[in-house]
Amino acid sequence: MPPPIPGQNVNGLHVYLRAGLKTHGPGQHDYPQFLADWSKLLTEHGAVVNGSLHAPLAQELDGVSVLVIFKGDAGYLSDADRTVLEAFIRRGGGIVSIHDALCGPDPAYFATLVGGAKKHGEVNFTLDANVPYTVVDPSSPLVKGIAGLTLRDEAFFRMTWASNPGIHVLATTVIDATPSAGTHKGEVVPQIWTYEHTLPGGQPARAFVWMQGHSYVSFSRPEIQNMLLRAIAWAGQHSVDELVDYKPPLPAQRRQ
Repeated sequence: MPPPIPGQNVNGLHVYLRAGLKTHGPGQHDYPQFLADWSKLLTEHGAVVNGSLHAPLAQELDGVSVLVIFKGDAGYLSDADRTVLEAFIRRGGGIVSIHDALCGPDPAYFATLVGGAKKHGEVNFTLDANVPYTVVDPSSPLVKGIAGLTLRDEAFFRMTWASNPGIHVLATTVIDATPSAGTHKGEVVPQIWTYEHTLPGGQPARAFVWMQGHSYVSFSRPEIQNMLLRAIAWAGQHSVDELVDYKPPLPAQRRQ
């Protein structure tokens, strides 16, 4: 057995980060940077972390409680990818979906996994825009500190929503007046939500969705970091503040 990794909480929540190659301009859609930064951040907050730039294999999800997806158009799934992902969810695995991870060719299908999705190729985005949050469920600890926050990021509309069950909306935004928004400006659209469901033959599972992250600087906001830490713990069916409140043990004193 290999020696323990210094600084890692070996009994922590097991998280897999599914990222992808960088797309878009500087400071945008920086999936590889997320993989690097959040593998460190989550480890510092007591999680056990693995990840990659490819769709995880079944053996890579063995023992994992939460799959965090920050990869453009992650809704494009091969038959093998679907089988692995559905098996993970059926055993109660949680998903945290960030930004355009929920975009793909079949939003009706992907919505059954995370509660909502959008179709690739449609104009359903604001591009660079003001994204002011209105918290719909102030009792939820997941959106603590989010009320009144405005990001300069990207919002999505023209969504396909799951039904029976539907999503639990945590926060909405008003679609900003950008050229791509067109006649959708002023619409109120959920941007942060949870989704609790059970696939046929499976165990109850949880998903959390945050639709921003187009601008990588948004991840540096402490309110967003804490929201995602709480969301990952919640999706893994752990105490919601487990990662936020984690305190690493004091280093052992060296003998003189």
